[in-house]
Amino acid sequence: MTSGTRETDAARERLRRWRLVLGGDTADGTGCALSGRDAAMDGALTALYGGSGRPRTRGDRAAGLGASAPSVARWLGDVRTYFPSSVVQVMQRDAIDRLGLASLLLEPEMLEAVEADVHLVGTLLSLGKAMPETTKETARAVVRKVVEDLEKRLATRTRAALTGALDRSARVGRPRHRDIDWNRTIAANLKHYLPEHRTVVPERLVGYGRAARSVKKEVVLCIDQSGSMAASVVHASVFGAVLASMRSIDTRLVVFDTAVVDLTDQLDDPVDVLFGVQLGGGTDINRALAYCQSRITRPSETVVVLISDLYEGGIRDEMLKRVAAMKAAGVQFVTLLALSDEGAPAYDREHAAALAALDTPAFACTPDHFPEVMAAALEKRPLPIPDAG
Repeated sequence: MTSGTRETDAARERLRRWRLVLGGDTADGTGCALSGRDAAMDGALTALYGGSGRPRTRGDRAAGLGASAPSVARWLGDVRTYFPSSVVQVMQRDAIDRLGLASLLLEPEMLEAVEADVHLVGTLLSLGKAMPETTKETARAVVRKVVEDLEKRLATRTRAALTGALDRSARVGRPRHRDIDWNRTIAANLKHYLPEHRTVVPERLVGYGRAARSVKKEVVLCIDQSGSMAASVVHASVFGAVLASMRSIDTRLVVFDTAVVDLTDQLDDPVDVLFGVQLGGGTDINRALAYCQSRITRPSETVVVLISDLYEGGIRDEMLKRVAAMKAAGVQFVTLLALSDEGAPAYDREHAAALAALDTPAFACTPDHFPEVMAAALEKRPLPIPDAG
């Protein structure tokens, strides 16, 4: 192949890509015609992002879908055929937002066609009581698939990180003989090695806590269930179930808007937790923290994690006093603006600054980073706050 041929092929490929991006309107200027798979991809994109604002199917690109669930399901099938899963999830999200398709998710055949992800779960939860009985079982299956995928991704790493943190926090400096951790004791005393005796003289013994099998720490997850926090609610519910499965951690999960609901007794199944959530409504952080504070029995061994965008509808000064009181009693207090992959949402910066002044900085946290944050809190170390830049 000559260099001229390669340049011609590269130019055609650039035109093809620009044509797919620009959508084929008369002003796109490419003059590039599409056929076959490219034409089908273009049809799927035009259905969602075209000027008409209505999806069109591959077989009838000029026909609007209206409120037809089967037609939307066919369009979703086209999308899944021509685009990778990550792109499908974005296009589904845009379709729900731009075209008002949320109501169609109440139909089982529609749910069976979609690509399940955290955002879809949030949309289903927001539909709440509007969901008919005929759809609930399908919706639970969709939610369970997402939850199980998240657990596979997050559970092992979380348990490993927190088990290590619990072991380190339980070590004592004057252990009984049977409680000595010899590996760590030797490592801590290598500088006291006596060559002439070929031995280490341990000046400091490192031991395990004697209550290794008992509950060592208490964790309270206090989750804002306003609509903007949907992805955080899903992730927090999964983490709550993982923490609850660890014998050494007594886990409580509380969700709130203007009311407070304790879902701790459902933590053995995060799907039940999620269907106990009612997304939307107002926000009363102070009331939620008052409830959590009333349930704390061992402040110095307790971590409270508030997950909220901090738009407080309750009594701001009391909220701050309550945080200060818990910290003064020995509670490790963590404030997360979000627990999701998307970063920080819009949040109340004044309240965030006020919490930072109490040595409780508020920051967004990805699910992959959450185990490290929790491990630091359990060990009472400085939190590994992600770089905002």
